[in-house]
Amino acid sequence: MDAPVDIVLTDRHNYNTFQPLLYQVATAGLNPGDIAYPVRSYTRGHPSLTFRQDVVTNVDFARREVSFVEGAPTSYDYLVLAAGAATNFFGVEGAEEHARGIYTMEDAVAVRNTVSSTMERAASHGVQEGDLTVVIVGGGPTGVEMAGALAELRNMELKTTYSMLDPSLCRVVLVEQRDRVLGAFHSKLSSYAVKVLTDRGVEVRLDESVKQIHAASVVLGSGEVLLCALVIWAAGVGACALTESLDLPKIRGRIEVGPDLRVTGFDDVFAIGDMASARLAGSDQPLPQLAQPATQEGKHAGEQIARLLKGEATTPFVYKDKGIMATIGRKAAVAEFPSGLRLRATPAWLAWLALHLVFLLGVRNRTSVLVNWAWRYVSWRRGPKVIAGG
Repeated sequence: MDAPVDIVLTDRHNYNTFQPLLYQVATAGLNPGDIAYPVRSYTRGHPSLTFRQDVVTNVDFARREVSFVEGAPTSYDYLVLAAGAATNFFGVEGAEEHARGIYTMEDAVAVRNTVSSTMERAASHGVQEGDLTVVIVGGGPTGVEMAGALAELRNMELKTTYSMLDPSLCRVVLVEQRDRVLGAFHSKLSSYAVKVLTDRGVEVRLDESVKQIHAASVVLGSGEVLLCALVIWAAGVGACALTESLDLPKIRGRIEVGPDLRVTGFDDVFAIGDMASARLAGSDQPLPQLAQPATQEGKHAGEQIARLLKGEATTPFVYKDKGIMATIGRKAAVAEFPSGLRLRATPAWLAWLALHLVFLLGVRNRTSVLVNWAWRYVSWRRGPKVIAGG
C-alpha cells in the first residue's frame, strides 16, 4: 500500500538478521553474511524510506520526538516501536555473566568462536573433564535446534577433523524444566524430537531446572554439577532495555496495545512484534514472540497509518496462524499446522528448508545458503569453521 509519507527507519545495526538461522552460524554451518541483509540495499528501491544507524535512548511522547545516542532528535507524526526483545535469564544466578544467548549475530559468532577455539585447544593440549561439554538451557525450538546441530558437529568433526579426540569426552546436554521439549507442539512430535536427539547422542534432561551457572560449571536444581566449557541460554526472551525504559503501559513486560496495535492511551504510537502485548482473538494470551506475528503486525500497523492519513477508522489486527516448525538436524524436523496436519522426519525437514529459503532476504543470501546446505548435506561435511575472534 502506497501512502504519502516519509519513513525513517532506525536500528543499531545496518543489516537485517534472519534470526531463525542464527544457530547455524553458531555451529559453523553458515557464514554471518549468509543471513545478514544490508538495510541500505532495501532502501534503494524505496525513495520515501530513509535509514539512520543509531541507538534510541528516549521518546518524548508529548513533543513527538525520538532521541538517539548520536546526533539530533527526530520528530514524528506516527511512531512504530519494533525494537524486539532481549535474552531473559529469569534471575538465575550467574546466567547473565556466564551463559551465551543466541538472539543476535554477535551471540552466534561468539558461540561459534568458543566452540571452535575449545576444540582446537583440546586437540593441541589435551582434554580435562568438562572441556568439551556444552550445556543448553531451554527445550524450545532454539534449544532443540542448537542441540541437534551441535550433535551433528560433534559426530562428524571428531571423525574427520579431530580424530585425535575421544568422542565420549564431547558431551551435549539439553536441560528443560518441563516434562517435554517443544512445549508448543503436539506431544507426539515432542517425543519424536527427544528420540532423535537421544539417538544422536544428546543427553536430554527433562523436569530439571538450573540453579546456578559458573564460569566452568552448571548447578542443576537436583544438585548435580555439570562441568562444561560453554552454556547456551535458550530458555526464552524478555523485554529489551528500550521497552523497560519507556513510560508506557505494560502487561507482563510487554507494551499494552489495543486491537489495532496502537499503544493504549496513545493515538499516534504503534507497538509491534516482541515488544507488544497483542493477543490472540478471544484470548488473554499474548501472541508468541516469533517472526510470523511480528511480520503480520508490521504490515497491519502500516495499513492503519495509511487509513488514519485518509481520515478512516482503524481495523483490529487478526493473526493468521500459519503453523510452527523446528528442525533437529539432517532429515529430522517437526512441523504442525492449524489444520491439524503434523509432519516429522524427512518431509518436515524438506518443508523447513524450503520455507526458510523463501523468507531469506536477497538473492545472494538465498543462493549462498542453498549452496552451503547442498554441500553440507550431500558431502556430509560442515561449513566455515574459521575462528573469527581473538
